[in-house]
Amino acid sequence: MPDEGYAVEIVEIRTKTGVYGEIYQVLCKVLEGPDTGRVILRNVKGPVKKGMIIMLLETEREAKEIKAK
Repeated sequence: MPDEGYAVEIVEIRTKTGVYGEIYQVLCKVLEGPDTGRVILRNVKGPVKKGMIIMLLETEREAKEIKAK
């Protein structure tokens, strides 16, 4: 595993979550590492836009999809 993490590209922003709406649930396409090409759902804190490249420390875990009540 590289020390800096794995690059992923944000493909789609699904929803906002968290107590104050500070967490975004996004679909990410893994660009490098053992899961290259896989699209995963992750929770990301901070401002994000479609097409941004972010670094994840690991790509094995996936977030649960948030359903409206």
